[in-house]
Amino acid sequence: MEIIIISLVALAASLLTLFSGFGLGTLLMPVVAVFFPLEIAIGMTAIVHLTNNLFKVAILGKHAVKQVLIRFGVPAVLAAFIGAWVLGLLADGSTPINYQLMDHQLQTTWLNVVVGGLILIFVFLEFSKTFAAIKLGPKFLPLGGSISGFFGGLSGHQGAFRSMFLLKAGLTKEQFIATGVMVAVMVDVARLSIYGKDLAENYQAIDWALVIAASLSAFVGAYVGKKVLQKITIKTVHLLVSLLLVVVAVGLMLGLI
Repeated sequence: MEIIIISLVALAASLLTLFSGFGLGTLLMPVVAVFFPLEIAIGMTAIVHLTNNLFKVAILGKHAVKQVLIRFGVPAVLAAFIGAWVLGLLADGSTPINYQLMDHQLQTTWLNVVVGGLILIFVFLEFSKTFAAIKLGPKFLPLGGSISGFFGGLSGHQGAFRSMFLLKAGLTKEQFIATGVMVAVMVDVARLSIYGKDLAENYQAIDWALVIAASLSAFVGAYVGKKVLQKITIKTVHLLVSLLLVVVAVGLMLGLI
């Protein structure tokens, strides 16, 4: 059942993210976390995210802008190492937090609180008019790469910050999509190099059939998205997805999932 659910989510998320800027990892990771420990879920999602972005590079990569990749992507990679290292500290040293809610004794961890809080922040940023109105010139690209890369390494949630800076870089739509995908691949490689030790140690805990199924589903979503997504409105879909993310984020923070 988890393979079916996660594969469908991967397909839908990949379809949406190609043009909406709503990250595959942002939607997929919380769903995977329902079935696996959070640190394993983040690693598995990173693998699916990387393979899906490599597929997008194959179909769109020729439009990427080299200068932007250097000024934005290199700082993003360096910051991703730091974010992934912080994730390891939180996972290793995250002590349980016990609390009581409506006469029920519950338990969560600081890692759950941090990742759940990040999801809420990025959902807010997706719909913040103030955030969208921020004017950032090309000189801010290294700063944007550092911010995006750090959060990409920490939890995989980098799309909002990446879009915020790249949208101000004077790129065409094709260049924006292709450059963003290339940066995402760079960050994924960086964070997987850090996650690799934990993934190797927990090799038996990873459902590789699920990872493959989710990756193939994401390929389908990206391909279909390239063909038809520009023809439909995604405002309502975007809102529904964000509401789902709020529910999952709160569930993570409270230790309910």
